[in-house]
Amino acid sequence: MKPIYVTMPFLPRENEFEAILDSSLKLRILTHNGNLHQLLEQQLTEKLDVTSISLINNGTIALEVAIQALDLKGKIITTPYTFIATANSILLKGLKPVFIDIEDNGFNLDPELIDEVKDKDVSAIMPVHVYGLPCDDESIGQGAKGRGLKVIYDAAHAFGIKKKGESILNWGDASTLSFHATKVFHTFEGGAVVCNDPLLKNKINQVRNFGYTSDGADILILGTNGKMNEAQASMGLALIPYLEEIITKRKHWFNFYVEQLSEIPGIKLMTIPSDLEYNYSYFPILVQSGFSLTRDELFNRFQEENIFPRKYFYPLITDFSLYKNYNIISKHKIPNARKIADSVICLPLYPDLTEDDVSRVCEVIKRAEG
Repeated sequence: MKPIYVTMPFLPRENEFEAILDSSLKLRILTHNGNLHQLLEQQLTEKLDVTSISLINNGTIALEVAIQALDLKGKIITTPYTFIATANSILLKGLKPVFIDIEDNGFNLDPELIDEVKDKDVSAIMPVHVYGLPCDDESIGQGAKGRGLKVIYDAAHAFGIKKKGESILNWGDASTLSFHATKVFHTFEGGAVVCNDPLLKNKINQVRNFGYTSDGADILILGTNGKMNEAQASMGLALIPYLEEIITKRKHWFNFYVEQLSEIPGIKLMTIPSDLEYNYSYFPILVQSGFSLTRDELFNRFQEENIFPRKYFYPLITDFSLYKNYNIISKHKIPNARKIADSVICLPLYPDLTEDDVSRVCEVIKRAEG
């Protein structure tokens, strides 16, 4: 049987990508704010309905650029239930993460716990829209405003998502995106920072380009090399016309899973709020006590069938040796995050799946139930 992976990147037709890239090759401009880079920023600004977007070479650097552009110091409140890049970006910029629990019956940081962090060194909150489900922005914003904290949303999963018709990427002081090959929209590797403040946008652009001023005549701030190259931009431009097709196919397979798995005891599915315009980026299931196998037993059963889902996100960041060695262990109890991390499996979900593929995945669960 052919292997089925948790995701596979969607690709445009080869000639479409090559035709776009060829325009930069002819000009011999391969990076450094080239024509394709500028065009992709313009198209994504319109497509995502955001005020401004700054392209970055990957999603982790996007987080680092946002932290630096906001001149953050000390500590940042965040979640242990996310990909490691969220917390690593904080450490890499010389700050420390403070981990608090996620919501009961949810996946995102619990805003009610923000006030329990009394540390005066905290300068910001970094919530994550896990699986693209929006955080409680209103409560997070209130908690931040009362203490003068900045808010950076890690929106790596949230490409194109709108709540009540409004892009959630416009929330907070900044939002960061990942355009990694595993994401709904990709540029091979890549990322972006979204913000509403023109002054912050200018600073983000300086930070991503070594700190140079817009005229290149001076360096006023410490910067990095976070620029997106023209080959990456070419892939993004080639994929934009396919976005509707990508989302439609993902939605189809998402709903197929729901139809097949919604009535199985001990398998809990994610619920999408009715006011959400979703991107169908992930299909997590929670393997609970009512199911015949444990999460790890079911995971191993998939492997035996040449199917390779992922335990997104297990282990928790606080369980990695790196964070134990840094002595960054949450002083705050995180039972909800641990419960979800110990029960989650993200099933394969991408446009090029077939009905046979998805049926094979579902049959593994159904046979285990029986």
